Amino acid sequence: MEGAVTRYRILALVVGTLLVLLTIGMILKYGPTDMPALAGIVAPVHGFLYMVYLVAAFDLWRRTGWPLSRMVVIVLGGVVPLMTFFVERSVVRDARALRPAEAEAKV
Repeated sequence: MEGAVTRYRILALVVGTLLVLLTIGMILKYGPTDMPALAGIVAPVHGFLYMVYLVAAFDLWRRTGWPLSRMVVIVLGGVVPLMTFFVERSVVRDARALRPAEAEAKV
């Protein structure tokens, strides 16, 4: 399960950073500066990596056995700016807390 946690964590941090950059790009694009370049570059990259993030989040959710409501929060983490960082911290902490119980169940 540690591999799933690591994959999720890396993707969450990358998607969260891209979402912050995309938010800045949208402000620059639709604000008084009219600079669409940043949003035009970041938007497709964020969109693609968000889909990969969803796959990693689903994999982690399936392995942990968390309720569907937790998956919804994880999914929203990649949509709401800055929320990704808070959700990632919580998810990684809780997933790693499951490891001792997982090891005891195998013995």
